[in-house]
Amino acid sequence: MEQVESKDVKFVRLQFVDIHGFVKNFAIPAERLEDALVEGVLFDGSSIDGFVDIEESDMIAMPDPDTFAVLPWRPREGKVARIICDVYWPEGKPFEGCPRLNLKRVMNELAEKGYMMYCGPECEFYLLKQDPETGEVEAHDEGGYFDFYPLDRAEDIRREIIFAMEEFGLEVEMSHHEVGPGQHEIDFKFADAVTTADNVISFKQIVKAIARKHGLIATFMPKPIYGENGNGMHVHQSLWDPEGKENLFYDPDAEDQYYLSDTALYYIGGIMEHAHALCAVCNPLVNSYKRLVPGYEAPVYIAWSPKNRSAFIRVPAARGKATRIEYRSPDPACNPYLAFAAMAVAGVDGIENKIDPGDPVNENLYEMSEEERKELGIEHLPENLRDALEAFKEDEVVQSAFTDHIVEQWLELKWEEWSEYRERVTKWEIKKFIVY
Repeated sequence: MEQVESKDVKFVRLQFVDIHGFVKNFAIPAERLEDALVEGVLFDGSSIDGFVDIEESDMIAMPDPDTFAVLPWRPREGKVARIICDVYWPEGKPFEGCPRLNLKRVMNELAEKGYMMYCGPECEFYLLKQDPETGEVEAHDEGGYFDFYPLDRAEDIRREIIFAMEEFGLEVEMSHHEVGPGQHEIDFKFADAVTTADNVISFKQIVKAIARKHGLIATFMPKPIYGENGNGMHVHQSLWDPEGKENLFYDPDAEDQYYLSDTALYYIGGIMEHAHALCAVCNPLVNSYKRLVPGYEAPVYIAWSPKNRSAFIRVPAARGKATRIEYRSPDPACNPYLAFAAMAVAGVDGIENKIDPGDPVNENLYEMSEEERKELGIEHLPENLRDALEAFKEDEVVQSAFTDHIVEQWLELKWEEWSEYRERVTKWEIKKFIVY
């Protein structure tokens, strides 16, 4: 409340995410915030995907004061702030469909087992120009990996995004132009899983708002441009003791296994064991599987390596407290609260059941023949959303990362998406097959 007064905040947006990870919000006058922090605010949840039916629509948004931030792109006089909320039933019981509360539940269960999960995502995005008459979009520039002006024409936009991120409390580590024309990446510092999921949501909101100020569209769509690299969200992750003092993935005596602890190897084994089902959550769109194809630096085959970037899981070279794995198949269209919960449960299942990830594969997986991969026991990731959903339906471990409510709603919405996609006739099909 002191910040509200000192920063001349007049309105506060209470935000939460739906099952897809889309930000939903409503605004209250700043003078109502004190009561909201104590009692929450009643709202209608019946029109939110994955929430409730109209006959049980009343819900409570309970603000988390740690997430208070002023929106820097809003007017400087009579400022607007935001607070991220958890969602409860009116009687005070946690709402089973709240993705943030679900992730908190999973993290509490991990803490009871002696683990704390840290995450550091790399969120890629495209900046696109849109023709006002045709609605067609194209890349904002012709830049490539690590290019700079004049090929990279978004240097000042990224700079403005970074300043906004810093006002939100996100500590930026690196920013640069990515491989695709108009494609960019801005990395922020790792944190515990819940904080990082909050940061992903904030980051996407900031990028889209600043891009719109410059007349551009920012998209985290996995494959927005045919023939160019897709947008990934590689997730660096590690397990620590509950106090956050010891990295449980590092073993200084394990030279023969790249100084990775058995905990780290079994965690990798768990991610690999549940890879197909994880895709249903970490690659949640029909479009996601147009990114997961050979030739565009996205992983296709389920293998791990201490250095090989064609692998599904890579282990960066840093050791000691920086020891971590890089899970490379997720994309930034995922709901981070759901994705991090699924990763954690799959990885810990590997630890508890001592799932061996097998030998690392240091050769280029894309250049191997099908027979060579088969001899090494290397499987292919799902080729479409349908296959991923079928795997999710059969995987009780990954499902255990979610409440029954979320599982039921997720499957219903995603099967509906697959059905709509399967029935659509595209321009490419008409051009290709109209002669038949």
